Amino acid sequence: MLRQSIIRPAATANRVLTRSFSVAVPRMGEGDTGAPRSGAGGSSGDSFTKREAAQEAMYIREKEIEKLHKLKKQIGDQRKHLDDLEDHIDKLTKEQKR
Repeated sequence: MLRQSIIRPAATANRVLTRSFSVAVPRMGEGDTGAPRSGAGGSSGDSFTKREAAQEAMYIREKEIEKLHKLKKQIGDQRKHLDDLEDHIDKLTKEQKR
């Protein structure tokens, strides 16, 4: 009896240690990954899909316009800085010629 009582707890402990603790990976439903809906390309799709695509395109266009305005401002600032440097160089060369 003593031998059986010692073996059983050891066997139970081994089962606990060898038990796998992996959990099934949760599966995502369609559209949960941010992927485009099926049939959303071209003229097919419901009105919500078309409106969503149009709003996304408008948002991207507005962001691109903002970036272009920012770049044009930076170009203008650089031109002004280059003009100031050229004026300064012209003044220095005129002073040296005297």
